[in-house]
Amino acid sequence: MIILERSDGRLLLAERSGTGYADGLLNLPSGKVDPGENVIDAVAREALEEVAVRIDPAALRPVHVMHYRNPEGQPRVGWFFATAEWEGDPINAEPHKCAGISWHRPDELPADTVPYNALGIAHYLKGEPFSVHGW
Repeated sequence: MIILERSDGRLLLAERSGTGYADGLLNLPSGKVDPGENVIDAVAREALEEVAVRIDPAALRPVHVMHYRNPEGQPRVGWFFATAEWEGDPINAEPHKCAGISWHRPDELPADTVPYNALGIAHYLKGEPFSVHGW
């Protein structure tokens, strides 16, 4: 998950649409690691694919790791990276998967934020590097 931090403290969320998972909810730009790819390169790639910003992998700070169960009960590990440095203006680069993007105060996330994203952001704000949920 990518926490893009603007100078005013707000972070970017995208509204899921047409994916079959959490459609209508807001989440951080994110995705899966491709075969042969490390997690840092995956974060930079997903930022480019989803919101059209280029991030130097060296600018990504790992801020939280969450071991959780998804709604189907399958175990997952979520990596949360933050950065305030990127090239380009974020746009909805995947309109077939996203209904739009918007900036939000991290301490006042909308109620329709994907729960594990909201939890990861909350742990990040508290400086907590690791959590376990849903076990």
